Amino acid sequence: MGYDDEDLKILAQVGNYRFGSVTVALTNDKVAVPTHPETNFDEQKFLTLLRGSISLTRDEKWRIIQAIPKLSQFQIDELQKILEEERRKFSELSPKHLLQLQRLEQKHSEDWKDLQAVVVQQGARQEEQQQAEEIRKQLGLS
Repeated sequence: MGYDDEDLKILAQVGNYRFGSVTVALTNDKVAVPTHPETNFDEQKFLTLLRGSISLTRDEKWRIIQAIPKLSQFQIDELQKILEEERRKFSELSPKHLLQLQRLEQKHSEDWKDLQAVVVQQGARQEEQQQAEEIRKQLGLS
């Protein structure tokens, strides 16, 4: 297969790991794409590509999700192409890089789980605020 000794050593260390195999086990649950009447795209595919990115931080991913309603169709399409290209390029790297990629992917998968938790917390906070507002209305306080 054209592997040198270093490739074989790393392959022995990482076992069955290949780039993308960590984030493929994650889900897009709890991460909702805001409504975007001006654009049309596969939201789940977009989120899957976004969660698999190891070049974007958790906060950058969150900002992208929040910006979706303001993005044009061209911007969405280009962003998707960039994310697909990133995934392809990293998966084509020689095995020498697999250990580093595995660590990066594990860190970014934890970041995605954090982002999911933040979304849940924000939803709970909004629900509490809505309930408090309803109680104020019922009591004639607002």
